[in-house]
Amino acid sequence: MYSDDTIAAIATALSESGIGIIRVSGSMAKEITNKIFVGPSGKRIIDKMQTHTIKYGYVISLDSTEDSFRDNIIDECLVSYMQGPKSFTGEDVVEINCHGGVFVVKKVLSEVLRAGARLADPGEFSKRAFLNGRMDLTEAEAVMDIISSKSDSSLKASINQLSGNISKKIKELREDILYNIAFIESALDDPEHISLDGYDEKITGLLEKWIYEIDKLIRSNDSGKFLREGINTVLLGKPNAGKSSVMNLLLGQDRAIVTDIAGTTRDTLEEYIKFGNIGLNLVDTAGIRDTENTVEQIGVDRARKAAENADLIIYVVDSTDLNNNITKGYIDLMNSFSNKKGIVLLNKVDLGKNFEKIDFPYPVIEFSTVTGEGFDILKDTITDMFYKGLGSSSDEIVITNIRHRNLLEDCKKSLVNVQQSVSMGMQEDFYSIDLMDAYSSLGKIIGEEIEDDLATEIFSKFCLGK
Repeated sequence: MYSDDTIAAIATALSESGIGIIRVSGSMAKEITNKIFVGPSGKRIIDKMQTHTIKYGYVISLDSTEDSFRDNIIDECLVSYMQGPKSFTGEDVVEINCHGGVFVVKKVLSEVLRAGARLADPGEFSKRAFLNGRMDLTEAEAVMDIISSKSDSSLKASINQLSGNISKKIKELREDILYNIAFIESALDDPEHISLDGYDEKITGLLEKWIYEIDKLIRSNDSGKFLREGINTVLLGKPNAGKSSVMNLLLGQDRAIVTDIAGTTRDTLEEYIKFGNIGLNLVDTAGIRDTENTVEQIGVDRARKAAENADLIIYVVDSTDLNNNITKGYIDLMNSFSNKKGIVLLNKVDLGKNFEKIDFPYPVIEFSTVTGEGFDILKDTITDMFYKGLGSSSDEIVITNIRHRNLLEDCKKSLVNVQQSVSMGMQEDFYSIDLMDAYSSLGKIIGEEIEDDLATEIFSKFCLGK
């Protein structure tokens, strides 16, 4: 798993910007950088740097001499040096802060590689931090979650994970389980001095406690998924109900075409929006109705498919045109997706209301894309539906990673097996087998029990400079 050569990569986005950073990590980081960096006088100064200091100077061509360095300056830079183990990777790390810009940053990296560094693999800096004990696996995964965060809530969950909240809980559970494994094994080896009398009652209580805590973590993943990826939200309804106007209001711009002609939207239109502290993967769809127009029918079919894959369906209803036939059509439409969470927007209430006697099977919000009425209520309703009870504490643990959830479910199965062994009156050594499996599953979450190929797969998904 571990390679001790010195690696380098661009740690910032490749674009025109104020600053670009090239990160170098490994035992030769200082020596390699010293070959291509000089102070204002042209002297090589990296080898004399103290840890956690910054020097000003120039990145020059590897072929330059002290006399000719001014003719070979690539960029004016600041270089920082952090001696291991007090660095991100736990190794010697040098970071070259040059001017942003695709060409100049690539040019500086090229000289670093010519001087002896190897181009880092995706996620290799974080992988080295993990292997050197600077962070466990959940904290390493939190780094990428922070980078990909799309809302305040997802960022908060990632920060909590990076701070070690998940690791702390997992380690507490492992310690409790390991203690009981050791107790059982010791009692079986030395029954004269260590008694198992009454242990079934004790382990039964502990199992209930552990399974409750594991279940709580698993349940948090239902909301954690939406924190990380956003809520797949589909606008559904009859033609000309105002779906595109609703989408434009939520986006804060005219993204969808709006006309008085029913059937204007012929295909799905997808956008991501930050809606308060949550994220919505919003899909506007063609109005659902029976039609002989081939193109429109394709749009209707795609609308139904989008609804089938949605986490939330927002039914947009024209509040000024709710005669019995249309009302029945809406109820039928909602019933066809009864397994989905839904909200009814009674749109166009600024033009009038005609819905006093209608009983919709979902929460109903009076809405207007003209006045903005109902906008805040919609936001609060969605938040309550998907995140109720979350975010009340900075120490709250939310599982956002499907790998963590799967391992927690494996752990729970093993603990349930122990419960069954106890209820069947089996010998205590059977308990140890399943308790060890539970202990192992938890260890894989934080990386204390992980195979080489799994670690490689996890870190390969990271961006190049991380």
